[in-house]
Amino acid sequence: MRADRLLSILLLLQSRRVVSAGELARRLEVSERTILRDMDALSGSGIPVIAERGKGGGWSLLDDYQTKLTGLSSAEIQALFFTRPAQLLSDLGLKRESEAALIKLQASLPAAARENAELARRRILIDPRGWRDPGEYIPCLPVLLDAVWRGRQVRFTYEKAQCEPVERTAHPLGLVAKGSAWYLLAQAEHEPHTYRVSRIREAAVLDLPAAYPPNFDLAAHWERSAAAFRERLPRYYATFLASPSVMRWIRYRGWRLEEETPEGDRVRIKLRFDIEEEAVQFALSFAADIKVIQPDELREKVLAGARAIVAASEASSPCG
Repeated sequence: MRADRLLSILLLLQSRRVVSAGELARRLEVSERTILRDMDALSGSGIPVIAERGKGGGWSLLDDYQTKLTGLSSAEIQALFFTRPAQLLSDLGLKRESEAALIKLQASLPAAARENAELARRRILIDPRGWRDPGEYIPCLPVLLDAVWRGRQVRFTYEKAQCEPVERTAHPLGLVAKGSAWYLLAQAEHEPHTYRVSRIREAAVLDLPAAYPPNFDLAAHWERSAAAFRERLPRYYATFLASPSVMRWIRYRGWRLEEETPEGDRVRIKLRFDIEEEAVQFALSFAADIKVIQPDELREKVLAGARAIVAASEASSPCG
């Protein structure tokens, strides 16, 4: 509803000195043109919104204008009181503080709203960890978090895969949790970079202010970076004729199924793998329940692998 959106805009402007139209549009999932119309509506109703032009500009409230319209809807209360990922809060050293803040907030709500908050807390749990995810060793996270909070540069030793450790001095932009893995987004050599925290071996906060780009949006930058990373991932496509049991396994394990077409008692499928070797191992694991259709070189490698398995088994047989 537009009234809810206008209130959200007002509260966002109240919490920040300047907010760009682009960020408001992204946060509220509308177009920038809609935001401009909303600003006209707020101004027409007597709210002192002003536009600041130029680099770092955006919308703001005149003279720190404040509103007391802070009522929470039922859905907003539920969103606040979902049980948060305990391990991530512990990583940040904020598990106890988070619980204390929610207790205080819940106590300040009317009786009916408190019941709604308690229901959300008891019925919804968000756990980002995978079933086989043991967690990562991240001893440097507290140092990086300190640098982020204080706005200070940080120097650290970073281990790249199959490379010698390198020294970096960077301007922290923020921390991101992806599953149970933590990433540091930081500007180094005038470019934003992403560093996996578990690969940072030593870190120290420097007594130097970190440069933070005007209007930098951590969430938007992460989305663009993640999308670009997915596009760079290797892709290998293969077509098979699969039995129903293989199809059940594919769906159970969440394999990347691109196409499927029934053919008699089997299904022609197209799967996406990262590399050819992954496709070879996949086909060999299902024996006669799957047939390689294409590419031809994959079929030859699967046949060679099957012959090698037979030869190895015959050679090791006590009756051979």
